[in-house]
Amino acid sequence: MKKIITYGTFDLFHEGHRRLLERAKALGDYLIVGVTTQHFDESRGKVNVVDSIMERIENVKNTGFVDEIIVEDHDGQKIEDIQKYGIDTFAIGSDWKGTFDYLEDFCNVVYLERTPYISSTIIRKKTFK
Repeated sequence: MKKIITYGTFDLFHEGHRRLLERAKALGDYLIVGVTTQHFDESRGKVNVVDSIMERIENVKNTGFVDEIIVEDHDGQKIEDIQKYGIDTFAIGSDWKGTFDYLEDFCNVVYLERTPYISSTIIRKKTFK
């Protein structure tokens, strides 16, 4: 069985998130998604998360593409999870291109193209002026 993992905040869940999860699932047999806690996001400078972690987890679950959801809450967890779950491929949006190349020491790394003209940042700017 080929295992895939991806991570994200998945705030203000939108079509781009759904399509990313669909394409990640297509890379293998079993998709694990790490949903990032607000506290961990804040520690990395992302201070404008709108939805609660439970809402974000539920939105990810409701896509039907995900086999398992975990919570990401600390630095270094990606390597820990890759080893713990026997991951074959780490998949992430192309806006992170190059950032996670260091994970190639542990598994295959794939940068999936983003859905054009949609992002949580765009939605946030339109909704919360």
